[in-house]
Amino acid sequence: MAVTLPEELLTRYQRFSLYNSPYPAHDEGCAVDLYPGTLRDGRTSAAPSPVSGTVRETRDVRAPPKPYAPEHDHLILIDCDGPGDLEGLTARILHVEPAVEAGDRIERGDSLGELVRAGFFAPWVDNHLHLGLRRPDQNPHRASGSLPLEIGVDLRPLEWDGTGTVVSTGETYAVLDAPTHPAPGEAFVGVRSDGGGEPSGGRRSSSERRSDGGVLDGGLPHYDGGGLLAVSEPDVESVVTLNGDRLGVARGRTITWDDVVVTANGEPITGLSLFCARDADFGAKLICPDRALEVGQRVRVRVRSSGGD
Repeated sequence: MAVTLPEELLTRYQRFSLYNSPYPAHDEGCAVDLYPGTLRDGRTSAAPSPVSGTVRETRDVRAPPKPYAPEHDHLILIDCDGPGDLEGLTARILHVEPAVEAGDRIERGDSLGELVRAGFFAPWVDNHLHLGLRRPDQNPHRASGSLPLEIGVDLRPLEWDGTGTVVSTGETYAVLDAPTHPAPGEAFVGVRSDGGGEPSGGRRSSSERRSDGGVLDGGLPHYDGGGLLAVSEPDVESVVTLNGDRLGVARGRTITWDDVVVTANGEPITGLSLFCARDADFGAKLICPDRALEVGQRVRVRVRSSGGD
């Protein structure tokens, strides 16, 4: 059973990702991270509820120990009555310090509390809500086991030639000015994989087909795998490439990355953060905690075999 996340849920947020996480809860796209961005009132830490319903429970849960974050997080369980086909399901929401309690009635968009950072976050990850959905007969407390999710909005794949200029930086990342969102606020976009043709280096067996393009989602290659969204044939097995560089193999919409390294101007970096966004600040996000990139610097990104092929 797959659950479709409807348009009215997703468009409340600036960005989302099904696969950009190292945790099993996201395996096969069974959870979504929702990034509110800056709200109209200027707040950056508010957590608008993705669902309507009644709060079943709130509790603290353990998080992986990290020197920059608490060793606990918060779980909010909501028995949903909407939107769309979510009625009758239980929502599991993490990364929010709850301002609600059991028995509270919640409307979609109501504040659940304040976004928090816990040990589940890598240092380059922005604040977000984690959402998974369960049937009533499923254990709502286990980390894994949520239902597969489908995206109920049209995604616009953006061509990107791997180049851009650094427009902002943090201690662990840099953001490029490309690809540029053609119509901010009107649609979700993401980096498009190649479609058709042959991957570079002749690294495709005769039994493999090339993906027909689609939106790339995930941490390449710093998380084990990623996703290929908005493809016309979502159930086939195919080789996934970007600018002729082979990334891995998609089985259905889930990609297993090859043993690759991402480079910026020929030097290795940790990777690329790939997601879907509708805000004007969309651009390729380079994860580079061990390499300083400067605003205004021109960068070319490639993906190479870690064996040097």
